[in-house]
Formats: sequence, C-alpha cells, structure tokens
Amino acid sequence: MRLFIATLSTETNTFSTMPTGLSGFYEYCFRAGTATDEPPNLMTEALHVWRARAEALGWDVVESLTAIAEPAGRTVASVYAGLKTHILNDLREAGPVDIVLLQLHGAMVAEGEDDCEGDIAAEMRTIFPNATIGMALDLHAHLTPRMMTACDLIISFKEYPHDDATPRAEELFDLALRTHMGEIRPTMAAVDCRMIHLYLTKSEPMRSFVDRLSAMETGDTLSISLIHGFPWGDVEHVGAQMLVVTHDDEALARSTAQTLAREFFDLRHAVTGQYTDINTGLDTSLAAKGHPIVLAEMGDNSGGGAPGDATPMLRALLDRGCENVATGIYWDPMVVRQCQDAGEGARITLRLGGKTSPMSGDPVDLTVTVMKITTGLGQHLGTGLEPLGTLVWARYGDDFDILINDLRTQVYHPEAFEQIGIRLSEKHIVTVKSLFHFYGPFSEVASEIVQVSSPGGTCPKFDDIALTKRKIPFWPREDDPFAS
Repeated sequence: MRLFIATLSTETNTFSTMPTGLSGFYEYCFRAGTATDEPPNLMTEALHVWRARAEALGWDVVESLTAIAEPAGRTVASVYAGLKTHILNDLREAGPVDIVLLQLHGAMVAEGEDDCEGDIAAEMRTIFPNATIGMALDLHAHLTPRMMTACDLIISFKEYPHDDATPRAEELFDLALRTHMGEIRPTMAAVDCRMIHLYLTKSEPMRSFVDRLSAMETGDTLSISLIHGFPWGDVEHVGAQMLVVTHDDEALARSTAQTLAREFFDLRHAVTGQYTDINTGLDTSLAAKGHPIVLAEMGDNSGGGAPGDATPMLRALLDRGCENVATGIYWDPMVVRQCQDAGEGARITLRLGGKTSPMSGDPVDLTVTVMKITTGLGQHLGTGLEPLGTLVWARYGDDFDILINDLRTQVYHPEAFEQIGIRLSEKHIVTVKSLFHFYGPFSEVASEIVQVSSPGGTCPKFDDIALTKRKIPFWPREDDPFAS
C-alpha cells in the first residue's frame, strides 16, 4: 500500500489589496516533504496523523509539499501554478499510489482560478483514476461540484474555533481505508443553506446542532460536515453548505443534507452573534467592574485576509484616555525594524499601523518604551502551534501595552501576550485582532468578551459584502432566500 499526502492552504479574501505571493508561504510554512519532521500546526496535524497511521500498517508514505500562507488576496497566478506543479510532479514520481489524502483549506483563490482545490483534485484524478482521493477542509471553505466529482471523500472541520483537526484527520483516514478495502462506496451530496455569516460552535444552539450532526454519523450515514463558507470570497459557491457522505445511498445523502440544511437555516437568528461598534464596546469596558474585558476587533482579522494594521480601535482607546490596556497584534514590519534598531529599553517615537489600505485608517504617532523584543515564539490553535514572527512589546505611558509583529497573524491565545511579559490578568481592557479563534482560550481569563464590528477588511456586515458571482440568493441579504 502506498499513501500520498500533501497540504496547500491559504484562505483568500478576494477584496484584499494584498496579493498572496511566494513570500507569504515561505514566511509562514513551506516544507518540501518534511513537515512531519516538525511539531504540528493546524494544517499539518493531519499529515502527522496520516503518516503515523499508515506506517503502523506497514504502508509506504510519500509526503509532498506543505505550503501555508496567512490569508490575503488572490494568490499570484505563477505562484499557484508552481505550487500545484510541485505537488502533481511529486504524485507522478511516487508511482502508483493507492490512497491520496490532502489537507487543503477550501477557500484558496488564485488569479484566473476561483477553485484551486477542485483544480488540483481534478488533475490528480486524471493521473491516478483508480486511487482513493480524500480531502480534508477548513470549514470556511467554498465547496464546489468540481471538488466533489474529483474526490471520493470530503470532510471538513466541525468546530469553530478549529480544535478538531486531529479527529477529522482520523475520520478521513478511516473512511479512505474502508473505501480502498471495498467495505464502503462513499456517495456525497451537498445542499446550499443559503446563508453567509459566521457561526461560533462553542455556544448554544450551535453546540447542540454540531453535536447532533456527529451523533447522526451511524450506519450508512458515514460523515456529515456543515461547511460554514468564507464570507469574503467573491466566488460562485460562497456560503454555508451541508455535506453528507453515505455508503452507496445517494437518496439518503440528498434527503439528509436537505433536511439539515433547512434546519440550520431555521436557526439563523439564534446561531449568529450580535456585534457592537467600537464606542459602545468601550462604553461597556469602561463601565465594567470586573477585568479584563476583552474586545475582539473583528474587522481587522488577518486570519480572514485583513491587513492586521488597522488603527480605529487604537485611536479610540487613546482618544478616550483608556488606561491599563493591552492591545494587539499590530502587523507593522517597519515599526518592528525600528524597535530592533533602537533596542530594548529605548524610548522612541513610532508611526504605527495604517499603512496597507484605506480600510487600515491613519497611522498613529506614539512615543513608547521598547519593553522587549523576541522571536521564535508561537501561540496555540488547538494542539497546533502557530508562529508569531518577531514580536515587540511597546509601552505607551505607564500601563498601555502594545503588541506588534512582522508576521501577519491573528490572536489565538493569551500566550501571545503572556509569553513576552504582558500580564492580562492585571489589565482592565484587552483588545485582540481576531474573529472567533481567540474565544475559547480568552474566555478562561476574561471577565467579559465583547465582539466589535470594527472597520476593516473583515468587518462582519454580511449583507453589505459586494459579492458578484454567487447566483443563489442568501440571508441576510434576503430575509427568506428560499422563497426566491
């Protein structure tokens, strides 16, 4: 038996002005067949699982490319072509393979190609038409007919924040093995839920709905994935979809997907959060007696393709004279370089943020003390460890702490602050550039969490997103898109 594994992952915000180039993959994670030699991150957890499972069975394992870039705009055409060619050449050179398992994102868009994952899988199918091909996706994917035609099996993460990469990898391996051995004949059906939004799975009623999907995976119902979709991708298949995999029963797959899709739609108001503006969020924080109050700066989430250098929240904190604050992470390589040149302990004037796009706001001029500079740290997302690049702790005034780095990444975990010396338990207000991934770890330290619909590239105003390619009406743009 021979298993071929690979990872290609970036989430494309088609409205972003920042192209995803080769440097984006190199600086985050680029390994030519050696990713399993290192500790896992979110998108390489699956490779570790698959290699360990296969080697325990005495199989040959061919590990191809791992290329992961922080979300931004469309991947440059030549870069995508090069990455795809690398993986496909490795597949050809591997000789006959029995099973192909891919950890992809599902929302990668390149110049001239809206469905990168479907494109790669389709070419793999032509190379080895009889291989079992399984694809694991982030739940913020655009599920397409081309993906489903090319693959025998597709599953996605069930959890948002994503802390189930390893169990999903185990699930896909088990199903692929059973498929190859002839025990099952996977049949897939997907139904559009006609919703574009964000859905936190850790609170009710989302928690119970996801648990119910898992409980239904019995008998001939092999797998159920609620693919949330990625709202900031202007592609035809953007939006939530219900994917059901059965054993050789297309009618069961279709009817189950239809029923669950409509049930999810009926929960739309209950499973989507209410977000406040910056000033209302600060009013709540300043009036609160407990601490820390954590404000999520949702509009500048680099994990959704926003720059990570927006300043409206920072400006509001300063204008209102907020004290005892920790805020970050601001992506500003120029400021990081200034601080490195000045050194720890230096007192310097910085022009922070507001450099990438009009949505970033204006730069903020501050005289700060460089408290600490470090590199090589990471922050946990589930069991995986995500890099932080070079990290700078700058202090404005007596107790206003600012976290800055040179590697675009959202805040996942309090350790992003704590490792460098910022004690969040001592802060009154903590602001984090993130949508939901921070939620679980920060809920353990926060007195209260307030999600703020701040300006920026991932502002959560879903009825206003300028989607031009989707053909099916959706909520919240239409109150009842099924009636259309």
